[in-house]
Amino acid sequence: MLLLPALVVGIGTCLPAAYLVLRAFDAEPSELAAIVFRPRNLWLFGNTLKLVAVVLGIGTLIALPMAWLVTRSDLRHRGVVSFLMALPLAIPGYVMAYALLGLSGYYGFARQWFGLSLPPLHGLWGAGLALALYTFPYLFLNLRAAFLGMDPALEESAQSLGQSRLRVFRHIVLPQLWPALVASWLIVGLYVIGDFGAIALMRYEVFSFAIYTQYSGAFDRTYAAWLSLMLLALTVTALLGQRAVTRNRRFARTGTGVARAARPVALGRWRWPVRAGIAMVVLASVGLPLLVLGHWMRLGLPAMDWGQLGRSALRTAGVAGPVAALAVALALPVTVLVLRWPGPLSALVDRLAYMGYATPSLAFALAMVMFVLQVAPALYQSWLVLVFACTMSFLVLAFGPIRLALMQIGTRQEEAARALGATPSRAFLAVVLPRLRRPMLAGALLVFIMVVKELPITLLLAPTGYTTLSMNVFARTAEGMMREAAPYALSVILFASLFVGLILKYEARSTPSPSQGRPT
Repeated sequence: MLLLPALVVGIGTCLPAAYLVLRAFDAEPSELAAIVFRPRNLWLFGNTLKLVAVVLGIGTLIALPMAWLVTRSDLRHRGVVSFLMALPLAIPGYVMAYALLGLSGYYGFARQWFGLSLPPLHGLWGAGLALALYTFPYLFLNLRAAFLGMDPALEESAQSLGQSRLRVFRHIVLPQLWPALVASWLIVGLYVIGDFGAIALMRYEVFSFAIYTQYSGAFDRTYAAWLSLMLLALTVTALLGQRAVTRNRRFARTGTGVARAARPVALGRWRWPVRAGIAMVVLASVGLPLLVLGHWMRLGLPAMDWGQLGRSALRTAGVAGPVAALAVALALPVTVLVLRWPGPLSALVDRLAYMGYATPSLAFALAMVMFVLQVAPALYQSWLVLVFACTMSFLVLAFGPIRLALMQIGTRQEEAARALGATPSRAFLAVVLPRLRRPMLAGALLVFIMVVKELPITLLLAPTGYTTLSMNVFARTAEGMMREAAPYALSVILFASLFVGLILKYEARSTPSPSQGRPT
């Protein structure tokens, strides 16, 4: 009962990477050197690194001061500010790119409302800004948690010795933020490396854009496989780099007692500039997309095809719903196997389960296309392949809530039921499974919303004529049909807002109030 789902997960998640290797080495030996060492590859590699650097730089400049303000200052309404900083997660990168593009042009938002003719924002800075405004909440949430978990005794000791606040931050606080920064940079960097929608709309050529161009134009699919492997290698390098820079570092307090809450720093005369900065961030990350969408919705409302919008929403749910259910159905037995029967096999399955999520979506989808065309051509562009690919890609997102719940439940109650004569399966179904309903629902909802926002996999694997909300946003924006794309973009935001609500709901549960003590 446990090994069969584990086998499906292990094979399904590593299948794309394995097939990409086989496909890449299908070329003649004389061609391999010409493919691998093309000057264009180095150019794409440089463009990818520049984009990652721009996104991480802008995101850190926004997230770090915002996290400090809501945890260490006397800023009012810190809960509201935290919510507003997390809200951009509901606006996917390609929708943010749509909003930035919708500012310019004769019928654009800036000209129609303010009489300003802005040049279209394309290239590195357009893609970097769109992705940074979408991904900085990942940095903010991790840094906020790191600030809340710090012991302020070290900072107070340094200040009592005459150190300025700036030196204390540089030499005491910043080193303690290092694990959260590295983890956040890894998450955002991996997303940027594998993103396709915002980059394609901004016309900035990186690995993912080149992969799609090679595949869609049927120019050289062997070269597309090599580009996918290079993209995967860049992802693995980032993962190994994160382990290397955080290895053998310790940040836990060794003294006795319980850490106190930090005394809030009075903002004083900086209060109004801080509020202005927060307003600018919220306006750029949330207000701008909503204002631009409202502008184009106003223009496109009379000619809106409500039937097409409804069909796209149903098709999106028709993929996201089964994927969420299948992901939870596979995550539950695999998590039970990993936690209750630890060993080499369960450890291997646990690591392989993360391969699907670590593989960039475009490379994952391209590998599935090539594999299906080679092994089962009849299934090409079928709903089954689309659901399977999305499940293997986002399966690991359902692991977190289920794993945590199983660790909290423990085994004592289950062992007591077995001591009273219940079989292992009956004891699990009667004692453990009822307590896993909420975590399973949380994992399913998380997977559902991520599939709603997904673009590369649906773009390459969806059946002909089966268009989801994200596909409609991308296709219409790429053709300059801004008002036609607006209702689909707004629908994606409404769906994705559930994702933000889920994050904040569970964060609120795990963070006690000040009267209850500090979070652990």
